[in-house]
Amino acid sequence: MPLLFFDRMPRLIMHDPHASRPSLVQRLFQPIDIASLVVFRITFGAIMTWEAFRYLVPREPDGVSWARQFYIDPQVLFKYYGFAWVHPWPGEGMIYHLWAWALAAICVAIGLGYRISAAVLWLLITHMFLLDQTRYLNHMYLICLLSFLLIFLPLNRSASIDAMLRPAIRSHVAPAWTLYLLRFQLAAVYIFSGIARTNGDWMRGEPMRMWLRSRAEDSLFAPLLMSDWAPYLFSFGGMLFDLLIVPLLLWRRTRAIAFCTAVFFHLANAYIFHIGVFPWLGIAATTLFLDPDWPRRLLRRSGATAHAPAVFPLRRGIVVALALYVIVQLFLPLRHLLYRGRVNWTHEGHNFAWRMKLDDRRTRVRFYIVHPSTGHRTGVDLNQFLTPRQQHVMSTRPDMLLQFAHHLARHHQREFGSARPQVYADVAVSLNGRPMKPLVHPHIDLTTRQASLGPADWIVHQELEPIQRSHRADASRLGQ
Repeated sequence: MPLLFFDRMPRLIMHDPHASRPSLVQRLFQPIDIASLVVFRITFGAIMTWEAFRYLVPREPDGVSWARQFYIDPQVLFKYYGFAWVHPWPGEGMIYHLWAWALAAICVAIGLGYRISAAVLWLLITHMFLLDQTRYLNHMYLICLLSFLLIFLPLNRSASIDAMLRPAIRSHVAPAWTLYLLRFQLAAVYIFSGIARTNGDWMRGEPMRMWLRSRAEDSLFAPLLMSDWAPYLFSFGGMLFDLLIVPLLLWRRTRAIAFCTAVFFHLANAYIFHIGVFPWLGIAATTLFLDPDWPRRLLRRSGATAHAPAVFPLRRGIVVALALYVIVQLFLPLRHLLYRGRVNWTHEGHNFAWRMKLDDRRTRVRFYIVHPSTGHRTGVDLNQFLTPRQQHVMSTRPDMLLQFAHHLARHHQREFGSARPQVYADVAVSLNGRPMKPLVHPHIDLTTRQASLGPADWIVHQELEPIQRSHRADASRLGQ
């Protein structure tokens, strides 16, 4: 076990009780035990190795890996705004990409060439994340952020190959900001997720009711999942967990029960919703809220009490960088307030905002190509261009509908000669079991609109009435 390589270290007294209280900036640079950070480095590297192999392993029933299914075979990949230049590697390149990902993750875990390995891992993860917006997952965005932060954290100072080969870098301590930064990032995920759940539908038990009933058939807990009170238990329980778990973990008196609750919460999500590596990453990250020296105490490797070494020198650049990062992470989840309408309908400001598993959507989408001179109208067979998953996700995202319209125009340009093809979309969406309503204006030629960060005028803004019980029942039977 890598933790056995921790050298024996005396317990630190972090401050003189008679000294004046340090400022916030001074506390950022006080030394803390590096042990919990090292454990996170090891577990993060191990989980990322597992994640790479999940994309490489052939899947039943057709024996096709996720790497091929999601990034090699599709004809169209939907780009994030500003990242249209990111493309998959040609041929079998994405397979080699994932093998390189796994190797970099292993090097991060064992602390071999740590800084370079962490940078390479971040580039490989982020490259694949940016390839197709229909594959957007909040936990993959979190993984991109964590792998980025690890580049700058000195987590190879202990229990690493680097520390064995270069004794000069060995240290039992790290500046406190390294731990606080990771805690902040995780706190942002939980708290913004909890805030997003304080909406009317979630308070009424939707769409949790539909999700639980769709999973009840194959569950040992079918009577529980089908009960009338289960949607409210799961909805309010999840919301309160997200809002309160961080304060409860930070308060020593409630930390033990909060940690056990967090572990149970993530294990329950893994069993009920099958959401990949996120529950295991969540459990590993939760340990960062424990005392920094918990691995040493667990292994009983603490020694006699001694005074702490001198604090790390203050560095203005680090403080400025931390402040900028915090500001960005606070702004992105709130930017939807700058747009008109409800974000769960328009999806403007939805990504990068920790709005996790909030809505259930049924969609109907049709695209039409119109010749500007003759007015001839031709329907589009989406199966010729998109996978079923891409079709479903695209039909709920106005920016992706716009991207696909421009792709269709480019695809049909040769047939039209000098004329510019017109592309129209008839898209209807049922949100959380409501009757279907138009999402985009069917009479606007989408090729006349360009992607931007501004509000989209091709979106039809709808007043979303409270969900009727009959609509809930219809959606539940569909198992969406």
